[in-house]
Amino acid sequence: MSECPHVPELPRPEPVPLHATCPECEAAGSHPVQLRLCLVCGHVGCCDSSPYRHATGHFEETGHAVMRSFEPGQSWRWCYTDQRIV
Repeated sequence: MSECPHVPELPRPEPVPLHATCPECEAAGSHPVQLRLCLVCGHVGCCDSSPYRHATGHFEETGHAVMRSFEPGQSWRWCYTDQRIV
């Protein structure tokens, strides 16, 4: 993994997750495939393998670039702006 210019800008400690699952999927009656946690605000969204791609939508709406996996045992982070694992 390598860092990008967005990682040093992230709040420390990381934000508390706002939900236990993707609230947009819940509202739509859909099941998220994998969850992502926004490391800027704590929003939880589903990954691009899910039908609605809410994590990507959150990035597109807010510009919050870095998310990490919100799956048990995973801690990798993804930067949407730089399109790489950071």
